[in-house]
Amino acid sequence: MLNIQDVAIKYAAQPQSIVKNFSLHVAPGEICGIVGESGSGKTSIIRAVLGCLPGGGRGTDGDILFENQSLLANTPEQWRCLRGSEISLIFQDAGAMLNPIRTIGSQFVEYIRTHQAMPKKQAYALGLKMLERMQLPDGANIMRSYPFQLSGGQRQRVGIAMGMVFQPKLLLADEPTSALDVTTQAQIVRQMLQLRKQYGTAIVIVTHNIGLAAYMADKIVVMKKGCIEEQGNREQLQKTQSAYTRALLDAVPSLEGERYV
Repeated sequence: MLNIQDVAIKYAAQPQSIVKNFSLHVAPGEICGIVGESGSGKTSIIRAVLGCLPGGGRGTDGDILFENQSLLANTPEQWRCLRGSEISLIFQDAGAMLNPIRTIGSQFVEYIRTHQAMPKKQAYALGLKMLERMQLPDGANIMRSYPFQLSGGQRQRVGIAMGMVFQPKLLLADEPTSALDVTTQAQIVRQMLQLRKQYGTAIVIVTHNIGLAAYMADKIVVMKKGCIEEQGNREQLQKTQSAYTRALLDAVPSLEGERYV
């Protein structure tokens, strides 16, 4: 489904490439975790997939293929058709991406009608249905609420609901649980796994937490300074010879002497 081939990414203000020789293949329904320290290039990769690199960022080498079609040559109209419907992105803090002076309902309806022509009442009903699928109680009240009236977990679920409304084939998640408490993190993780089970959605999740990636992902990519340090499944990484990957594994806390990674 997604095939990233030897991609390099450079920003206008940086003389050197931030990401170098990055390659990744994601099959339909597969979950891939990208882990590493801050500044390792994780977010740049998923933003490049969706063509929304900030700061004059651009791919300088390689190619990104989605269903055997190159994304790097997309026109603005092609991106508009692809984003939200075929490929969706959940931001680290979904609440920060919502307009604080508009209700959730008005923003959700506008989002739906931007991607698909339908009456407002039908778009509202679809948005309400997606909120209920995200296990948000009293979806009608959520639709009437402003973002500041919701908790962090509720806003994050609204972001996931928007991202999943058209049942995209690929979901990109940028630290979707980092700003949440532990209980809410567990709920969001279970919800994302349910989306894969229900819709067959492929997921690429960026996280600092290698324990979370080991729990969720079929494949884990470890990044360091813009390059792939190593990649493999949970069992393969447990046998790593890389000091950097071992340090990430050792950072996962243990419970009563048992380590869940």
